[in-house]
Amino acid sequence: MIKHTIAPIYDKNSRILILGSFPSVKSREQQFFYGHKQNRFWKVLAGILGYEVPQTIEEKKEMIQSCEIEGSSDASIHEVIPNDLSEILATADIRAIYTNGGKAFELYDKYIYPVNGIKAQKLPSTSPANAGYSLERLKEAWMEIVKTLIM
Repeated sequence: MIKHTIAPIYDKNSRILILGSFPSVKSREQQFFYGHKQNRFWKVLAGILGYEVPQTIEEKKEMIQSCEIEGSSDASIHEVIPNDLSEILATADIRAIYTNGGKAFELYDKYIYPVNGIKAQKLPSTSPANAGYSLERLKEAWMEIVKTLIM
């Protein structure tokens, strides 16, 4: 059983919540989200928000302010124990919840939506395994979060 040990990044001013399925091996090694250099999450987020792509964990934090899994494969996730989002939702002014990919959406819909009743919106995965989406196409789809931020 591998546990999710990376703390969420949020504060009372947070307006969106982006959820992934489970941190990859590289992310768990670095103890920060989307640590694999081929994952396009930070490039997509920087592109839609108009920032330079962050290189360090500190730069990533500045920009954004448990289950069993084999390696980094979402398909191998089972025995899911979902994160409790109640503290985040009670603290922050979350206006929308987005998932990074289909597996994250599936897990949210199965385990978390029945508890909090808040619908999530599925965005295409930034994983390099999602080869059907170019970086530009990902940015176009992820622009949806910018709409929520400017509301």
